[in-house]
Amino acid sequence: MGTFRQRVSFSIPLLLLILWPTLILAQSVREPVWDGLFYPAQRQELHSTINNLLNQAPKEALNQPDPRPVRALVLPHAGYVFSGPTAAKGILSLHGQQYSKVILLGPDHHAGLKNGCITNKDAYETPLGRIPLHRDVSKLRQQTELFQENILSDQKEHSLEVIIPLLQHVLPNIEIIPVVIGPTDIATMAAAIAPLLDDTTLIVVSSDLSHYLDEAAAHSQDKETLAMIQRLDDLSLRQSPNRACGIWPLSVLLHLARDLDWQPQLLHYSTSAESAHGDPSRVVGYAALAFYCTDPSKIGLSMSQGQSLVRLARHSIRTHFSKASMNEELAEELADPALQARQGTFVTLTKNGQLRGCIGNLNGNTPILTSIQRNAHLAAFSDHRFAPLSIEELPEITIEISILSHPHTLPYTDSNDLLHKLRPHIDGVILRHGKVSATFLPQVWQQLPRPTDFLSYLCHKAGLASDIWLHEKIDIETYQVQYFHEEKGQEF
Repeated sequence: MGTFRQRVSFSIPLLLLILWPTLILAQSVREPVWDGLFYPAQRQELHSTINNLLNQAPKEALNQPDPRPVRALVLPHAGYVFSGPTAAKGILSLHGQQYSKVILLGPDHHAGLKNGCITNKDAYETPLGRIPLHRDVSKLRQQTELFQENILSDQKEHSLEVIIPLLQHVLPNIEIIPVVIGPTDIATMAAAIAPLLDDTTLIVVSSDLSHYLDEAAAHSQDKETLAMIQRLDDLSLRQSPNRACGIWPLSVLLHLARDLDWQPQLLHYSTSAESAHGDPSRVVGYAALAFYCTDPSKIGLSMSQGQSLVRLARHSIRTHFSKASMNEELAEELADPALQARQGTFVTLTKNGQLRGCIGNLNGNTPILTSIQRNAHLAAFSDHRFAPLSIEELPEITIEISILSHPHTLPYTDSNDLLHKLRPHIDGVILRHGKVSATFLPQVWQQLPRPTDFLSYLCHKAGLASDIWLHEKIDIETYQVQYFHEEKGQEF
């Protein structure tokens, strides 16, 4: 029999061996904080509450769902007694659809965050059970300048927690990527999230609307806010106060929606005054919106397909200086049959944030692959507004490609009707008058958000009087764009 010291040294490895499977399988869990306050704490009562909310929603939402897949939802996050009926209308839009991953974006109410915060836990716990984090969360955690852990947010934030039981009820097998977002650079944040999207991914933004106005003022304010959301106008959304507590995650969603050609549809609106416990002199607004692809018949490229085309554009420019062969990985990606579809394309080059070349074609007479290669080369070396690109500039340019839907004539009666029918941040516009024509991509709305300015500058671009659209009938066509740009830090 050994000494005590010998027995101890023998016992520790044996204990580790016995516990090893447990050490591997153990999960750290973010426990519920707001159960019993915003929603019921008991499993059965929570199930019953959500079922009642869904049963009180219009039956036709269950029987005749929109055939298009829902790409994103906006849901309110107040106590279920207040915002539950509106949230239920949003949840019903998911009936019959399948997802494996939900990217859940909510606002910061407590921690004073900048950029994004992600829990360091492996799962969220609610009275309905445990919901694991998706493995893709590691891709965001690696971007430490954008996503950090914040213990205070984990301990106090309700904007994500309140939504999770609703998702568990209708999508019991999903995994989540929970992100709390404070003030951030919208384009950078959207670019970080975009590569995680695919056909089995749903984005859910948690946000209420105006806070603590009287009921009439809330209705007026929220009507304006919802119009901004439906125009995908995140800039206006951020420029006026008390639009929505989820202003930052909402802005990220609207940026992605413009990139991916998603269009929101309002499903339900209400205020806290409609609850038996609500005070009509001090209300909060709630809305549920679903985001769909605007044209289901139009080609919709995935983010990975788009990035392959961006790399193709750079390769096309680079071969002007050196006949380097395409790497095998990119060649394999470009063999995708979807990239042989015939669509109009544009290639835009910028340098230090300034335009450095832009060439494209509006018609879809050639395959996407062919037109991207050609337009990239033309934008670099044949845009008459700029000197040909030099080899020294090549590392300094950023490339964006745009894939266009087929243009359609926009019928209108007069200039006021034209202004009414244009959709800022959604429609690209082609102007034709006599033998001249010009176009602005939808991205130009960022610089010219007022339709009057947009049309006037477009007329000027065509060589016409800038106010001709006010006095003469000109031919207008519109199209939509799915666009992709080089990711920050991307290597070629």
